[in-house]
Amino acid sequence: MPHKKYKIALVGYRLSGGGSDKVMANLSIFFAKNNIDVHIIIVLDEVSYPYSGKLINLGLLKNKTNGIFNKIKRLISLRKYLNDNDFDFIIDFRFRTKVIQELILARFIYNTKTIFTIHSFLIDHYMPNNSWLTRLMYSHCYANVAITKQMEELIVKKHQLNNVVTISNPVNLEEIYEKCDEPITIDFEYIIAIGQYENSIKQFDKLILSYANAVLMDKQIHLVIVGEGDSKELKKVAKECNAIDFVHFLGYQNNPFKYLKNARFLVLSSKNEGLPNVILESLACGTPVVSFDCPCGPKEIISNLKNGILVEDQNIEKLTEAMNTLVEDEKLYQYCKQNAKESVTPFLLDTIGKQWLDLMQINTI
Repeated sequence: MPHKKYKIALVGYRLSGGGSDKVMANLSIFFAKNNIDVHIIIVLDEVSYPYSGKLINLGLLKNKTNGIFNKIKRLISLRKYLNDNDFDFIIDFRFRTKVIQELILARFIYNTKTIFTIHSFLIDHYMPNNSWLTRLMYSHCYANVAITKQMEELIVKKHQLNNVVTISNPVNLEEIYEKCDEPITIDFEYIIAIGQYENSIKQFDKLILSYANAVLMDKQIHLVIVGEGDSKELKKVAKECNAIDFVHFLGYQNNPFKYLKNARFLVLSSKNEGLPNVILESLACGTPVVSFDCPCGPKEIISNLKNGILVEDQNIEKLTEAMNTLVEDEKLYQYCKQNAKESVTPFLLDTIGKQWLDLMQINTI
């Protein structure tokens, strides 16, 4: 007897730029490969990540005013689409900060088994600070998926939800290997950081300061920062540190993997994270990582002195020391480099995708 073909709606803000959007895109590829009918519903008209399935772009209905009537129009379109398509599951990957809107979605618009994902240590971006409201919105749903154990424990402790599970972000090796060997035009040795320039959580100003105090400039090793946004303020910081000739802003890149592969190492200087895709992608490219041990995520991926260096959280001097170590201790550097690719094995798309299928009790064999 043939298996039922499952139908899943993935709801996100866009298919570009953000970490949760990348997770959604990668899972769409896995689900489609496993004979699931995938529909991706996005709110903003931004698409740059590879994906599989049918795309429903509600961003095309958004007008310049984005007023209440335009929002209601998009909400009605979403409701109609969900009603017209008999989905087995809805998985929501969005930031969820507007309480009334999210209450309406969770209780009245989403009409089947729904899974909500939480992608940041700042769980208030996904669930109201008020636990009564959070339970009203999320206690009845099929599951709430955190991306690290630390995050799961935080949600359970704060909101007493009993339907929280942990499933990590997946890394799509196929895409990375396909793109990482493309040529680049950089002709100097460099380390790399990736993220939106104006995102204060990434703390690129502190990274530039830390880099300027390290031995890297003396050794002609530059700092390359990839990401979208206005780099004016960060250039000012680099100038004040006398590092302006060594710090390069490449803007948004459709293919960051070729830059990751050719970097000596990646540096993550964030205040907090979820489970940083960029660390997984760097290691998959064979590039070690230096990262603050910030909440949360880095310590679930980085084994200290095995595939990179975990630095005491927010200690700028230690960050500088770690950068110096990976430049001056060639033996340690090569050891971390040779362990990098293998260390992402628990996060492979097929492994993580299988955990999603198990959660939904979908058997595709």
